[in-house]
Order: sequence, then C-alpha cells, then structure tokens
Amino acid sequence: MACLKTDTDILALVAGDAWMMGALEAVAALGLPDAWIGAGFLRGAVWDRLHGYAERTPLGDIDAIYHDPGNLDPAAEAALERRLGAALPGLPWSVRNQARMHLKNGDPPYGSSAQALACWLETPTAVAVRLDAAGGPELLAPLGTADLLGLMVRPTPHARKHKHRLAAYRARLEKKNWPAKWPRLRVIWE
Repeated sequence: MACLKTDTDILALVAGDAWMMGALEAVAALGLPDAWIGAGFLRGAVWDRLHGYAERTPLGDIDAIYHDPGNLDPAAEAALERRLGAALPGLPWSVRNQARMHLKNGDPPYGSSAQALACWLETPTAVAVRLDAAGGPELLAPLGTADLLGLMVRPTPHARKHKHRLAAYRARLEKKNWPAKWPRLRVIWE
C-alpha cells in the first residue's frame, strides 16, 4: 500500500493525477472568489491510495465551493454547475457558495471557505484543494490533515459543540457507510 504521511504527499498525489488536475483547472477557469474542490474529491483519493486501490472509488459528487457574499442566489450555483458540466461532461458537479451555507447549517455567517470547512461535519472531509498562481495544487485544511492521513473519522469541533450538528454527523456516517469501501477506517461516533 502506498504511503502518504504529509501535506506535501497529498499535494504530490493530486499533482500526479491528470483527472484531478483537470477538475481543478475547470473550477479555476470559473474565476470564483475563494474557490476550491473539497470533501470526497480529496478525501477519497487519499483513502484510496492508503488502501492500495488501483482504481478510483466512484464519487457521489464533486464539491466545488467558493465564498461570494455578493451573490447568494442558489440559481448562480446551478448555472456554475452547468458550466462545469459543459467543460467536463459526465462528472457529478455540486457547486455551493459557502457565504450562504450557514443558513442551511444554522450557523453564524462564514467569512471564508476555510471558516466554512471548519464547520463541516467530519474532520477528514474538512479539506479542499485548488490551483495556486503557478498552476500547482494548494491545500486548504483548517483542521489539519492528521485524521485524513490517519484514516480516522471523527466529528469536527464545531459538530461536537452543537447538538444538531452532531446528530447530522451520526446520520451522515450511517448513510455513507465509509468502512464498507475503506475497511481500515476508524470511526468515532461522538
């Protein structure tokens, strides 16, 4: 099984994957503020590598996120999904403006994509990647990558702090059933 131990290893994994780089280029071409691809796009790639899988585990969606408090209209997100679908047909794009997601989550407004990521439900999902000015991958992990690299699933501090978010975390774990895909995962339910 391939070994990933550091953020640099994660970035090398992304840089060496033409499919991932193509998705990152498509999101960068949109020119959105504070734009990243997060969640399973990166989490799945890391866990696949740590499990020694030769094939990519299928993604339910590709979570493109950005932070634009100047346009909170969900229709803008749908239009961006269509643009990404035209650029890379057949991929399951999901685009969400993190400047409005606090409404869905019952939180105070998020000031950035990093602040929103820190409020996601589980630590190994609270990671994202984008292209930097030189065209290489750049990592965003406000809670770090230790759990991602350590195959640990646990609630974020934000989810632990709010009873309704902890309940959503548990429901998500049951629905996702990640250990069926990645049996080496350790899951903490509280």
